[in-house]
Amino acid sequence: MTSLDKFISLASSLGATDTVIEVYKGLTRIIRFSNNEVTVVKEMMYEKTAVYVAIKEKRAVIEVDDTSNVAIKKAVKDVVEMAKNSQPSDVYAPLPRGPFSYKPELLKIGKIKGLPENLVGHVETAVNAALNEGAVRVAGTLTYTTGRRILKTSSGAEGLSKSSSISISVRAFAADDATGHFVSVATDEKSFNPEMAGRMAGEIAKLAVNPTECEPGTYEALLGPMVSASIIEQVGHASSAFYVDAGLSFLADMIGREVASNVLTLVDDPTIPGTVGAEPFDDEGLPTRRNVIIDSGVMKTYLHNSTTAKKFGVESTANAGLIVPQPFNLIVEGGGKSLDSLISSIDDGIYVTNNWYLRYQNYRTGDFSTLPRDGIFRVRRGSVEYPVKNLRISDNMLKILKSIREVSQEKYWITWWEVDKPVYAPYILLNQLTFTKPY
Repeated sequence: MTSLDKFISLASSLGATDTVIEVYKGLTRIIRFSNNEVTVVKEMMYEKTAVYVAIKEKRAVIEVDDTSNVAIKKAVKDVVEMAKNSQPSDVYAPLPRGPFSYKPELLKIGKIKGLPENLVGHVETAVNAALNEGAVRVAGTLTYTTGRRILKTSSGAEGLSKSSSISISVRAFAADDATGHFVSVATDEKSFNPEMAGRMAGEIAKLAVNPTECEPGTYEALLGPMVSASIIEQVGHASSAFYVDAGLSFLADMIGREVASNVLTLVDDPTIPGTVGAEPFDDEGLPTRRNVIIDSGVMKTYLHNSTTAKKFGVESTANAGLIVPQPFNLIVEGGGKSLDSLISSIDDGIYVTNNWYLRYQNYRTGDFSTLPRDGIFRVRRGSVEYPVKNLRISDNMLKILKSIREVSQEKYWITWWEVDKPVYAPYILLNQLTFTKPY
């Protein structure tokens, strides 16, 4: 790590008051499959250097896909010039003063057999599980990633962390208009369950055969983990103090106020070893910590880096993002009822298993819409009756949070292309959710 010292010194000699250099090198293997067969096996080496500098209130960040000394030196010179020419922010917060110690258990990585033949074996397991449940075609992607991150700051923080993860996203077809989707995400072989992902995708697809039109309106709603993860990730992003300050969050001015039903407790906890979002330190070098964002429906904190913390008059929550604080590992806590129990309590509702393309009409108020995908089911008098189609969810984030009736005891780690941050997501039962036509 001392090799980065000369670049920290270079930035200082050019006028930087604060500097962070972060170097990442990693390997990604991707297995794509369709029509029940592997179609692509792809391997990519990935490297990135990020350099942040502050010249008091003037700040800038640059990223380059190169980790050579020549590239880092150029990035330092370029980003200092960018900072000199940038508009000053309204506060200046120096970087946290290190050195810091980090939890040893967060510096380790799980054991994953990442050889292509092992990864193809996981794909075959998922495909066969979906077919056994009644699917006729199965498609999706398996991704294996391993890498290491080196961080060095001008304030004495330095750290090295390693990461590895494996995920599979399975889409099963029982007919052209009858599909199911589920995922498995893990940091070690023992926790990875491609059979479960395939089985659940196949079950949903089989139940979704011959969907019928459904009248738009406001219904009780059961959100599957893929959907609840999408909603919860939005809450996590809206908790960033940067977005609150920028007027782009529906959680602005909500500290100490009820923003959800008392059923919901949401934490960001990157300190849990073996989880995909585990991190020993944030982008400023601070040791990460568990932060309770919403406690029994009450907003407790925004997520902060040093700059936003100073602006809001609080301590950093160790969620840097050098410019934009962000969550690492979102967890919905609590929930004691089974999925069957949630379904049996629904009198007149709709069960949504997946959604794509969540878009806001107004970030500040939380008005949004999203398209339910894959199996959508009509639920009446406590039982799933038949599949439906051609619906859009058009509602408001705060309204949804306050409408939560129950969360399930079953929870799943979810990430995929619609959910970037890991979410430990339950089934969520809402008292009401508004559905419109998608056109």
